[in-house]
Amino acid sequence: MKKSKNLRQLLSDSKLIRIVGAHNAMTAKLVERNGFEGVWASGLEIATSHGVPDAEILTMRDCLDASSEIAGAVSIPVVSDCDTGFGNSNNVIHMVKKFEAAGVSAVCIEDKRFPKVNSYVPGRQELAPVAEFVGKIMAAKNARQTEDFLIFARIEALIAGWGLDEALKRADAYMEAGADGIFIHSKSETPAEIIEFCKRWEKRGILLICPTTYKSITEKDMQKLGVNIVIYANHGIRAAIRAINDAFAEIERHGIVTVDSRLASLSECFEIQGMHLMKKDEEKYLKSEIGNVKVVIPAAGSKIDDSLKTLLEDRPVGMLDINGRPLIQRNVDTLNKVGIRDVSVVVGYKRENVAIKGVKIIENPDYETKGLMYSIIKGVDEPADRNIIVYSDIVFDQELVRKLLRKEDDIILVVDRTYKKTHVRNKELELVLTERSPLDNVRTINVNRNNRILKIGKHLSESDGHYEFIGIACLSRKGLGILREEFEKAKKKVSGGKPVESVSFVEFIQYAIDKGYRVSALEVAEGWMEVHNFNDYKKVCSLLLTEEI
Repeated sequence: MKKSKNLRQLLSDSKLIRIVGAHNAMTAKLVERNGFEGVWASGLEIATSHGVPDAEILTMRDCLDASSEIAGAVSIPVVSDCDTGFGNSNNVIHMVKKFEAAGVSAVCIEDKRFPKVNSYVPGRQELAPVAEFVGKIMAAKNARQTEDFLIFARIEALIAGWGLDEALKRADAYMEAGADGIFIHSKSETPAEIIEFCKRWEKRGILLICPTTYKSITEKDMQKLGVNIVIYANHGIRAAIRAINDAFAEIERHGIVTVDSRLASLSECFEIQGMHLMKKDEEKYLKSEIGNVKVVIPAAGSKIDDSLKTLLEDRPVGMLDINGRPLIQRNVDTLNKVGIRDVSVVVGYKRENVAIKGVKIIENPDYETKGLMYSIIKGVDEPADRNIIVYSDIVFDQELVRKLLRKEDDIILVVDRTYKKTHVRNKELELVLTERSPLDNVRTINVNRNNRILKIGKHLSESDGHYEFIGIACLSRKGLGILREEFEKAKKKVSGGKPVESVSFVEFIQYAIDKGYRVSALEVAEGWMEVHNFNDYKKVCSLLLTEEI
């Protein structure tokens, strides 16, 4: 249902409609959030937000842009305060066409001379001749495209001091000219003249009031008097001015330490912006040249080399500082440069000290008893077309990721043939035996060669292994589905008598291989480094610093 038709429907329900002033999309969303039936695109609020007097200094385009922004942000009707119609009848015709096309439900024009001054400002309050304003109403009615778009006539006779008789005379003339409703305005501090007008009006048509100054009248009173629409016209911007000014004064005196508890959180700002909807739409529709890719970094484990214990008493290895940035943050930044922004980090050990920008944090509180494969499955809530797994103790370059994404297999592990050149061993390597032996003359990443992994794990001897698994894998949607399904099927035990939830990633890969699934190798000889011990840490810091310089 269109918003204009919705306003007509609301009026036919014989209930008081409450519309509240707004000057932009944010305030309009707050109006809707708090359960009001409509939004008043307030001339006072819009002018104030521009820092100019409410005296028709802003152009029709200024007010139209604000009204369009407001209408696009909410699902409830929007009534635009259009002052005197921005000129004569010709201007009104143009105005109606533009505001109706912008999704506004109704416009309200007032019977003052152009340019008008805000009704609450003492001094000049000049009324237009009745005939002139009747002409504007008829022009507006003829210009609208549908009868659902409403034209409200605002009477300023009480504001100008011309009295009730003049106000009633004008109301009758405007209704006869075709106005869809009468907005009777008053700046009195009591509702007495509004009550008298309502009684004498005798419910002859749709009636709007704006109790800015006569605050004692209740909504129950309004309904008894036959009021159809109440406009709370400018309370939002007045509240904002006071709150913003108080916050800024507090910051000037004491800094931001004491003021934060009085402010909306950033998450509330993001909610009003619709950030969560944008992120969902990104996942659905925003395709980069690399396609739909997710990354999971399992970083929950607490096992560390003795040489790093002093450094890792209060943080996991992924939070080691590498020349000013945590190790994982460096990897996230590298992934972002490739075009991958959907990154999840599974945390456990010293979770409170994990601070990474631009990632989704997933907790694995059972990291001591549940292994890497469990963290990986937990980390991918909704599979993407390509799902990359990255260990938390390595760093890698962009080219390696790009080459990995160009290789089209369901389950791919990145393996390095140069491990035999490293003579110092202080860890068990996750070695790989492949169908085809390494090509010694290949120094860079080999994407095109098809090489199936036959065995993988720490149980392989160096004489049997062709490669070392570096800790990066890529699973297609199908490949991840295979591992998930087999993970669920392996109810109690996997190799070595371990409960399935405690196995490592490579143990489960071997389990999948044994069940007949194909696992492919991407062969590399460079493009990554490991941080297993303190010597690795120094080497990584040194090499990366050299590259950055």
